[in-house]
Amino acid sequence: MKYFKYLVLGIAFGITLTKAEVVSWYRIYEMFKFQSFHMYGVIGSAVVLGIIITQIIKRTKMKSMSGDVIDIPPKKFSYPRYLIGGTIFGLGWAMTGACPGPMFILVGNGFLVMLVAIASGLLGTYVYGRLRHRLPH
Repeated sequence: MKYFKYLVLGIAFGITLTKAEVVSWYRIYEMFKFQSFHMYGVIGSAVVLGIIITQIIKRTKMKSMSGDVIDIPPKKFSYPRYLIGGTIFGLGWAMTGACPGPMFILVGNGFLVMLVAIASGLLGTYVYGRLRHRLPH
């Protein structure tokens, strides 16, 4: 029962993304072909909202649920790191037709083939964890 609220929130989020057609392969295909603004509008809104919320957290010294002040340290920007990571992420998104979060929603909508993509993502994460110390950071 401790995590029931998160289950309800996740279901509501899944329904919202489904109704907004954000998990639609067709909408993602349109985006990658630059034929529709729909997905760019959703992603752009999320980025702007994320920036605003992050600034509110930083400026008000907001506390976490456990009472600790949320500290967001500055990050060292590395062009190659973000270009390579973004390219791999984008290729995976284009090949599967979904980014990681909506994959679970698609499974809930009956697209069980997404279990293969989820398993592949988990395997990739495991391999990265095993090889991390050998990779440049």
